[in-house]
Amino acid sequence: MKSAVIVFPGSNCDRDLAVAIELVTGVKPAMVWHAETELPNGTDLVALPGGFSFGDYLRSGAMSARSAIMRAVADAADEGRMVLGVCNGFQVLTEAGLLPGALMRNAGLDFVCRDVALDVVNSQTAFTSLYGAGERISIPVAHHDGNYFADATTLDRLEGEGRVVFRYGENVNGSARDIAGIINDRGNVLGLMPHPERVVEAAHGGTDGRRLFEGLVGALAAA
Repeated sequence: MKSAVIVFPGSNCDRDLAVAIELVTGVKPAMVWHAETELPNGTDLVALPGGFSFGDYLRSGAMSARSAIMRAVADAADEGRMVLGVCNGFQVLTEAGLLPGALMRNAGLDFVCRDVALDVVNSQTAFTSLYGAGERISIPVAHHDGNYFADATTLDRLEGEGRVVFRYGENVNGSARDIAGIINDRGNVLGLMPHPERVVEAAHGGTDGRRLFEGLVGALAAA
């Protein structure tokens, strides 16, 4: 699997994401600076990391969504290649229009940084095929703007189409309908606020995030 991690000014989880991908795939991802205009040839997975890109000025992810590389990311998504956005990466995907809705300031106006319980709502995606439907896992969060919002019509559509992938067991930020992660209608673009890359080795305190990356490897191998 050939992968690329997009690096924005202010990213602080790009290396964590790259290490997790390399651990599972055995191949180092390309680190692609936001001002580039093309992804490496043959890229199967594009990963947008967490952090505070551009200092979260304007809105979280708003400036990164206008970076030059995002045109190539959007093209990759249109071509059916896998795109994963974690935390700030999820915010960037919504700001770029690759996923619906928006991530707002946490309901309590506090930065939340701790392990949270997540329920796997849809285990039939390329990202979640190694989880069980309804399985509860533990993944850390670290965000100030993780409050997922969309209008009622959009929320109903996401639910009805099985595009809510992860839901908080305990809502830590006010997200509508406890949503922690969603997927696009084609099933190849996933955005989630929790950080699966931080729980891929037992030394990290858990391995519940590892199966997300292993599932991707399996899906791409079978494609």
